[in-house]
Amino acid sequence: MSEQTVVVTAAAHDVVVAADYFESYSVVGLLAVIGVLFVAVAFGAGRLLRPVVPTPEKLLTYECGVDPVGEGWAHTQVRYYVYAFLYVIFAIDSIFLFPWATVFADPGYGATTLVEMFVFLGFLAVGLLYAYKKGVLAWT
Repeated sequence: MSEQTVVVTAAAHDVVVAADYFESYSVVGLLAVIGVLFVAVAFGAGRLLRPVVPTPEKLLTYECGVDPVGEGWAHTQVRYYVYAFLYVIFAIDSIFLFPWATVFADPGYGATTLVEMFVFLGFLAVGLLYAYKKGVLAWT
């Protein structure tokens, strides 16, 4: 008899735990719906309240205050994108180095994290060497 009571109690406990689990997700879902409704109401109010007077000047392409002249193709130097890409690589490097430095001192993590960091730095070194060989790092 006591086994059945324990099983019923365990089953009731599982139902309560499951209800609490899904209740926390219902709060997140409710907040997401409220957020979507808030944005939809804001966009709808903006559409209803703004004046709509299309003129030929308003329909022109506008870019930083410069009147559009000629064709729409502009030449952009690729090296600026490469510099930005290299910056992102080194920013990611710093994102991994700071947490690694805090975990490295903890007992039991020293050798493992040291090997992982040298593998990571090896990949970065190969990428940096490749960029150097391609001449990306030279200012012209």
